Amino acid sequence: MSATLEADLAARFARIALGHVTREYPSKLDHVLREPGDVKGPRALHPIFFGSFDWHSCVHAHWLLARVYRRFPALTVAGEIRALLDAQFTERNVAGELAYLEPDSTRGFERPYGWAWLLMLEGELLRHASPEGRGWAGRLAPLATAFERRFEAFLPLATYPVRAGTHFNTAFALLLARDYAAAAGRGEFATLCAASARRWYGSDRDCPAWEPSQDEFLSPALIEAALMADVLDAGAFAAWFGQFLPAAPRGAPRTLFSPATVSDRTDGKIAHLDGLNLSRAWCWRRILAALAPAHPLRTPAEAAIAAHLGSALGQVAGDYMGEHWLASFALLALDPVSG
Repeated sequence: MSATLEADLAARFARIALGHVTREYPSKLDHVLREPGDVKGPRALHPIFFGSFDWHSCVHAHWLLARVYRRFPALTVAGEIRALLDAQFTERNVAGELAYLEPDSTRGFERPYGWAWLLMLEGELLRHASPEGRGWAGRLAPLATAFERRFEAFLPLATYPVRAGTHFNTAFALLLARDYAAAAGRGEFATLCAASARRWYGSDRDCPAWEPSQDEFLSPALIEAALMADVLDAGAFAAWFGQFLPAAPRGAPRTLFSPATVSDRTDGKIAHLDGLNLSRAWCWRRILAALAPAHPLRTPAEAAIAAHLGSALGQVAGDYMGEHWLASFALLALDPVSG
């Protein structure tokens, strides 16, 4: 399978997402019950993001569809994507998603992973030049603003980063949030995210890279490095990376260069490891892009990218525990630049 995003593969990813973004069940809710009346189904709670097994996966499935629509507008599937996004991104539906956020009990809802993906979705829509794309971005903007405000309130309170390779990882959230900030022209928000990154990770040295854990879909080491590549200028990043993973040019720690083993793809947590392999490829590409072309890391990192993609790209479809989200991470890995 190609290591770049081509039209036929983009169409395949879009077909996968179209097959589950409006599939209401099975569903895993992040929902606090305050009273009996709060017992509701996914569609009643979330008029847009009720499918794809959980809220955040539905958000990034919409991101996938919006990105494919922009990158490959001539695809046959583009008409289906447009019809879906026209139906989903309405003022009424956005108002319903905003209403869900009003109670105090939702303060931690989808923090920070879902927050970041919602911003990533809006950032993608803001890059659309088509009238329909601009319309989608405008209608979704109030929801993006709500999550931007949540980040602005939370980051000054977050004394410590979260380094777990799962939904709680703060480096991944900041990287996606900064992508949105760039597209939206939100300079102050981008600066806040950068300041948080420097505060949390700026003095990190000699990362042991004790990974993977059994259910990780992010590399705690590599996602941190990818974020710092985004935050620091080229010289500062090269210096920081040289101290953070000093043995990387020699292909060590070896665990960062070798794909994780996935023993059972019907187990949702174990299937996370396919996502780890895809997100590592994405991170290695972003790290290499920030380093000089002749940097000694290039050869082992390019081999690692090929190995990780080879391990995971064939697993994007199959069991629903992976199928409801893996195509988004495959798209990140194959098409890592947002612009």
